[in-house]
Amino acid sequence: MGQYIANSVNAKDFTLSLNNVDIGVLRYTKWYSFEAGIVLADHSSYQLQPTGFWNSKIELTKDNEKWLDFEMGWKGIIINFSNSEEKYLLQLKGFLDSRFVLVDTNEKELLAIEADFKWKKFIMDFNIETSNEFDSFENKEILLFTTVHCVNYYMAFANGFI
Repeated sequence: MGQYIANSVNAKDFTLSLNNVDIGVLRYTKWYSFEAGIVLADHSSYQLQPTGFWNSKIELTKDNEKWLDFEMGWKGIIINFSNSEEKYLLQLKGFLDSRFVLVDTNEKELLAIEADFKWKKFIMDFNIETSNEFDSFENKEILLFTTVHCVNYYMAFANGFI
């Protein structure tokens, strides 16, 4: 089980680390934008961009190749990888809670992410706990960054910023 931390450097950039080792950065183009870039420690880069009707879907691409997309559904945010039929659901756990869980199609919990709002700095940090099954995923770093982006998307949607 992994204990990841996503720290907000400022209102637009998040660094993701495991045991004080940086995994990469999620960088938004502007505050409350859904357009963002991911740069991993190996310098590979990915882009997150809104698409579809009213920009309701967000796609993650690398070198103009679509890797995954996600969109808001009735039960939470549905994440679809392009090279797999497996779907994931990110849902809020509890009504007035800041804890989200990512589950697979069998409703097995793969990770839990808890938002920690820093009122003095007006930024959000995230504590992420992953399951052993999640830790064996091939592209887990991409899914971790996508999950952080999804939580930001959900919070912006819930707070009326969309």
